[in-house]
Amino acid sequence: MIFSCRKRLNQYFLFSILSLTAVGIFSGCQSESIQLEIPDGFPQPTFPEDNTPTVKRVLLGEKLFFDKNLSLDSSVACVNCHLPQLAFTDGRSKSTGIYGRQSKRNAPSILNAAYLTEVNRDGGVKKLDLQAIVPIEDEHEMGISLPELAKRLEQDPAYTKLAQEAYQQTPNPFVITRALATFIRTLYSGDSPYDQFIHGDTTALNASAQYGKTLFESDRLNCTSCHSGYNFTNGTFQNNGLYEEYVDLGRMLITADSADLGKFRVPSLRNVALTAPYMHDGSLATLDAVLDHYQHRGANPTRLQSANLRAFTLTEDEKEALLAFLKSLTGQTFPYVTE
Repeated sequence: MIFSCRKRLNQYFLFSILSLTAVGIFSGCQSESIQLEIPDGFPQPTFPEDNTPTVKRVLLGEKLFFDKNLSLDSSVACVNCHLPQLAFTDGRSKSTGIYGRQSKRNAPSILNAAYLTEVNRDGGVKKLDLQAIVPIEDEHEMGISLPELAKRLEQDPAYTKLAQEAYQQTPNPFVITRALATFIRTLYSGDSPYDQFIHGDTTALNASAQYGKTLFESDRLNCTSCHSGYNFTNGTFQNNGLYEEYVDLGRMLITADSADLGKFRVPSLRNVALTAPYMHDGSLATLDAVLDHYQHRGANPTRLQSANLRAFTLTEDEKEALLAFLKSLTGQTFPYVTE
C-alpha cells in the first residue's frame, strides 16, 4: 500500500467532497449535517450537540490534521504520528516531536476513535473534542499553546474562511480542537477478513486463522476478557504486568490512586499486525514477543497485574494459529491509502 495524501482544501474543495463520498466516509450537502457510513456490526457513534459533523467541519479538520504549522517549529503535523498506511500509528516505540524530541508514549491508532469515552492511554481526556490539546501543547510533541496557534492560523485566509463556514467563528482553540475531532470521527476500520467471516463468508479465514479464533475466544487464554466486542477492546484500564516497577505511572497519573499504577487503556486489536511496536512504551517489537509476554506473566504475575491474565502455554502450532487470527483483523482499506 502507498500513502496518498490529498491536496489541500483550497486546491481541491469539490474533488475532496466527491472523493470522500465515493469511498463511503460520508454523504450529505456541504452546509448540512452528514451521515457517516459505519462498518457493518458497528454502532452509530454519538456526537456532541455543539459539534455535529458537517462537510465543512470535516474538511477543516482534515486540513489541520495534515498541516505542520500546528507545531511550534512547523516540523510536525498530526499525521506524522498517525500514518494511514500503518493504521494511523507511526511504527516507532515513541513518536518524534518538535526539534527531534521523543514523546512520552507509543502513538496509538486513531481508527474507530469515535467510540472512545475516555481518551489517551491513561484516559486523562474525557472526550475526543478536547484530545488535540494534549499533543498540540505537549513540549515533546507539537509544543505550541492553543492561543498562540490560533493567532497563527488567523493570519491564513484559507483557515479564517473555512472556520467561518464550519463554525461561524475564527480559527480559535474551540474550532481547532472540534474540527480535528470531527475529522477523526470519519476514520473507521471494519472490513477485515475476520469481518467478512463473521458476516457469512466462510472462506475469508483459512483453517489456521479459524483455529486461532477458537483459541482467542477460549476460557483457557481468556483474551476476550479485555479484547471483546466489535472493536476488540472493553475500554477498561488494566495493568498487564509489563513491569514490576513503572516509570510511566499510567492511570495513576489521573486518579492519584496507587491501585491504578501501571494501568493503561486496553487497546483495540484491530489492525494489530500493522501497529508494531506494542505496549504503551513500544517496548515489545513483535506480536510473537507480545504472546511470549502474556505466557510469562500468566505464570509469573506482578503485584498489581490484572486478574484477567491467566497462566497458559502455547504450542508452536497454537501460536501460529493465534498469530494468523490476529493478522486476520487487518482492514482491507484505509482512508488516504491506495493500492
